[in-house]
Amino acid sequence: MDKIESIEEFYKRKFDWMPENIKNEIGHFNVFALEPLVGTNGTTIPYKRRDFYKIMLVIGNSKVHYADKVVEVKKQALSFSNPQIPYKWEHLDNIRSGAFCIFDQHFFHHYGNLHQYSIFQPNGSHIFELSDEQVKILNGFYDRMFEEINSDYIHKYDVLRTLVFELIHFALKLEPNEILDKKTIHASQRISTLFLELLERQFPVDDNHQKVFLRSASDYAKQLNVHVNHLNRAVKETTEKTTSQIITERFLQEAKILLKHSAWSVSEIAYALGFTEVTHFNNFFKKHVEISPLKFRNV
Repeated sequence: MDKIESIEEFYKRKFDWMPENIKNEIGHFNVFALEPLVGTNGTTIPYKRRDFYKIMLVIGNSKVHYADKVVEVKKQALSFSNPQIPYKWEHLDNIRSGAFCIFDQHFFHHYGNLHQYSIFQPNGSHIFELSDEQVKILNGFYDRMFEEINSDYIHKYDVLRTLVFELIHFALKLEPNEILDKKTIHASQRISTLFLELLERQFPVDDNHQKVFLRSASDYAKQLNVHVNHLNRAVKETTEKTTSQIITERFLQEAKILLKHSAWSVSEIAYALGFTEVTHFNNFFKKHVEISPLKFRNV
């Protein structure tokens, strides 16, 4: 029986033929149609680290799992996936149609930092429910992507990059005004954003990235070359949470992911998250979740 190729393997094979100098010049980009699911048991996208950003238009009832948070798509939605934020799609009925594009950070080399946009930030909105009229507009963007990528136009990747920006800004305009009003760029936000990016770079913990080293507010302040009190004020002002609270929440999120979606033992997870003793990890987890890590895994 032929081996079933995973989505990640398919992406990798699609780009392996390309010489490294060309890869580094244009980065990775591709666009795909979402095929309708047949039958009642649709396959789910694996819950694992991804090498690509993904912007997906899904027509159909679905659920998206982010660690212990679940977002339901009732009819149709536009979703944004970040390589640093693990997730899993669960399809509740047959997908009627849709499309998605994938790309890496290098595709936007010299064109800005994707993480400046809230849709690619840990605390941002990643799923946007859509009206029928909005779906028509987005289908137009994806139709143009298919047309461009299959063309012989020498500058087609510039056009495709522009279309990705169109999708990003389409979603950002759907955010409530009160959220946007809080995102005025200033010194405190810049420090807070750098802190969140540095925190997120340590995750997800996996076989290639086995241990977290930055655990306290002072650790991050040292890396950012600011006084810890300055960092704490900036984070509190922009997020309304303390630096320690955000670090704790992210460590708990990663602990829950590893407990539910990895084969690592509790002691291995404790070590990976920087705890010197498994009992310290057990006490930390139980204090915030109110059950032990082992019980959480078995629930």
